[in-house]
Amino acid sequence: MRKLIFLPAAILAAAMLSTAVNAQGPDGPDGPDGHGWHHHHRGGALMHELKELNLTSAQQTSVKAVFKSAHEQLKPQFEAVRTQRQALDAATPGSAAFQTAATSLAQAASTAASARVQEEASVRTQVYNLLTSAQQAQLATLQAQHQAKVAAWQASHAQAQPSN
Repeated sequence: MRKLIFLPAAILAAAMLSTAVNAQGPDGPDGPDGHGWHHHHRGGALMHELKELNLTSAQQTSVKAVFKSAHEQLKPQFEAVRTQRQALDAATPGSAAFQTAATSLAQAASTAASARVQEEASVRTQVYNLLTSAQQAQLATLQAQHQAKVAAWQASHAQAQPSN
């Protein structure tokens, strides 16, 4: 059961951290589940799965509060990344200031990525604890089905790629 929860969490975290994903293969941009690889809305795949669990209004309110709190927790890290990006953009390439800004941006981005992964794990745990045992079992089934679709798509995509 743990494996079913943490693997999708890691995949979701990676998807949420990427800023641009171009997964157009023979199946087009929609990928294996018809929803595409872009989960730009808050919560990504987890929110999609939660919609299928028939949450009570109290559970929905609690889930929204968990996501809002996580968003607020991450604001300082992402503001730091934005500030460092602006400093890099303002510096002249090749200058000492440019190198310093690049180093600062890399550190800020690393800190933000780490915070985001930790917060994602916390969110998933909090949301999972809000579910009934029947909903937890249904979530595990939905996640397993999603993983099977992803694996099938990846297998067909790998076969379609020309080898160099």
